[in-house]
Amino acid sequence: MSSDRGSDELQLAVCRRFGVEPTPAPETEKVGIATSVKQGIVPVHAVRIPPEGGTTGWYIWAGEWSDDPDFYSPLHVAHLPSWCPQIIPYLLLPPGWRVLLAPGYEDVWFDESLLTPDR
Repeated sequence: MSSDRGSDELQLAVCRRFGVEPTPAPETEKVGIATSVKQGIVPVHAVRIPPEGGTTGWYIWAGEWSDDPDFYSPLHVAHLPSWCPQIIPYLLLPPGWRVLLAPGYEDVWFDESLLTPDR
C-alpha cells in the first residue's frame, strides 16, 4: 500500500523490527476479509499465504474463525483503511506471517505451515 507516506514508513518499520524483506501488497490487489472485521469485533487475526491470482495472500478475520465458504469476501487493499486500519502497518510482512491484534495487545510471528500447499 503506498497512498500514505506515514503508512509506508510504519510498514517498513514493522518489517525492520522483524528482520524481514518487505513484500508488496499493492492497492489494486485483494485481501480476503471477514465482515466481522468491519463490525469492530476483536481480536483481529491476519495470516499471509503465498499470493496468487491478483491477491496479496492476506486473510483477515475478527473473533472466531469459520470454515464457511462465504466467510471471506474479496476487498481491494485500497479499501482496507476503512475496514481495518489497525492491520495497515503489517501489510508488507511476507507470506508465512501471522498477526493477532486487540486493544493494547500485539502478537506477530512466523508460521512456516502457511507456506505449504496443504494449509
